[in-house]
Amino acid sequence: MTAHQSMPSADLVARRDAGAGWHAQLPDDKAMLRAARDLTKDIAEARAAIYWPDMIGSALVGYATLAGAILVDSVPLAVVLGIVSALALYRALLFIHEISHLRGTALPGFRTAWNVMVGIPMLTPSFMYEGVHTLHHKRTQYGTIEDPEYLPLALMKPWSLPLFVLVALLAPVALLFRFAVLVPLGAIIPPIRTLTWQRFSALAINPDFRRRPPEGALRPRVLWQETGGFIWSWALIGSVFALGWRPLLIALAIVSVTATLNQLRTLVAHLWENEGEAMTVTAQFLDSVNVPPPGFVAEVWAPVGLRYHALHHLMPSMPYHSLPEAHRRLVRELGAASTYDGANHKGMAVLVSRIARNTMRPRS
Repeated sequence: MTAHQSMPSADLVARRDAGAGWHAQLPDDKAMLRAARDLTKDIAEARAAIYWPDMIGSALVGYATLAGAILVDSVPLAVVLGIVSALALYRALLFIHEISHLRGTALPGFRTAWNVMVGIPMLTPSFMYEGVHTLHHKRTQYGTIEDPEYLPLALMKPWSLPLFVLVALLAPVALLFRFAVLVPLGAIIPPIRTLTWQRFSALAINPDFRRRPPEGALRPRVLWQETGGFIWSWALIGSVFALGWRPLLIALAIVSVTATLNQLRTLVAHLWENEGEAMTVTAQFLDSVNVPPPGFVAEVWAPVGLRYHALHHLMPSMPYHSLPEAHRRLVRELGAASTYDGANHKGMAVLVSRIARNTMRPRS
């Protein structure tokens, strides 16, 4: 008997697996929620000694191998270096998720440094996630029409899944167009500025989401980050005249791989089975995904703590480096038959298969 006696997972998971409509009816497992709070208080602080070397090291490896892929003459070696670059830059880029959850006094200077090293060079500055991702964590908005990061993918047509992933291949070109063309046009034509902000200024997957104007401390950050993105986008375009097309095309191809990998991770971050109703925290948790150890592969496609995405939904402010220990403590405390165990899955292939099968179910 543990100090936090969680509901048996069999009952809650059986309700989840029964089909559509389970979310609104699923009660909260208050023991699990208390355990998540009580057992992790001592590991809730972001550690600069981990964040800074991880982010900087990932970025430097990514850029060095990107340069190598451009400069080498051997095609096989260029492909290998390109893959390493895509994976390293992917890890560096995903610190945008941590930045969106950082409290104001945590890790001073980290947001600015990340934007200079990663966000602006990859044309994905932090304003595109800040103030957006937190809506996904709002108790009454997760999984609803107001959630910018939710689509009922498991309830859509089968062709929607490959389309959802493949559209990410166009992300680098779309971002280049946004910063090089739409930003300067928006500076002189207000309707274009409004359209760009509402529709093309958030890392969202919900096509019905419209972003509200920036407020408070976000407004000056948007100004300098958009200015930096504009200057960098034209530097990239100008590089064609000095260096030819090859460097830019290789860079765009590598970033396309990074964007596609991120879209695959997004595809399996949730089960995507909600039809728009508000959900309890436990329902949100069980609609989300952990892919815990054993196994190293999940750390490649879901780095910076994102292999513990369901746990992240229980504790959104928990720093990424503490999630593995938080997971171990909750497993030890709650046991294999707990609600917590119901969000643990074996890997990407299993999750894609589940979502694909659900898209093929007949709808009434």
